[in-house]
Amino acid sequence: MTQGARAEQQDSVGTQALAARTAARALAAASSAKKNAALTGMADALGGQLPEILEANAADLVNAEGGDMSTAMLDRLRLTEQRILDMAEALRKLIALPDPVGQVVRGSALSNGLQVTQVRVPLGVVAIVYEGRPNVTADAAGLCIKSGNAALLRGSASAYQTNRVLVAILSNALACAGLPGQGIQLVGAHRSTVGELLTARGLVDVVIPRGGAGLIEHVVSHATPCR
Repeated sequence: MTQGARAEQQDSVGTQALAARTAARALAAASSAKKNAALTGMADALGGQLPEILEANAADLVNAEGGDMSTAMLDRLRLTEQRILDMAEALRKLIALPDPVGQVVRGSALSNGLQVTQVRVPLGVVAIVYEGRPNVTADAAGLCIKSGNAALLRGSASAYQTNRVLVAILSNALACAGLPGQGIQLVGAHRSTVGELLTARGLVDVVIPRGGAGLIEHVVSHATPCR
């Protein structure tokens, strides 16, 4: 774990997940216009706070370069001004996509005349566990907001300072758009947080791993089903 990750103490995963569940209710009911306004604000905020993001990323790189991280992994960790602007542009592209909430997938009429339809609804609280690339932080947060879900993000310890600043910027932009800022949260990067997310029944609705085979296998093996 990086020095910054040790120094920065997060609330417990349970506390954060409880706040995310409350936020998820508001996000699920948010209009397409409000969610798109939030995405616009998030993109603008990333582009408007480049120095803060680059400073945090530089601190992560200094810590990483003192270890045994490969050149390829260092490049994945590294942010440049253009990479941050690309993250912002990816958020803006989500705005052009149709809102999945409320879409009718299929429907049919039963013999008794009852109409049955399958409609897309938000999942609730989505935890995403990922490695290395801090751009995933913005991508994951944006996708969750677009689909009306709250996001609990668990990035790698090597990118902790960068992710901490990114999430602060994104959650503040969410709040400025009139939606609960706790709909985007970063959980601690220590090892125990993955296990806490995987066993947070009733608080976390789905856990999505994004990374190598080892991470995916760990999540599959240790997750506690909701039902």
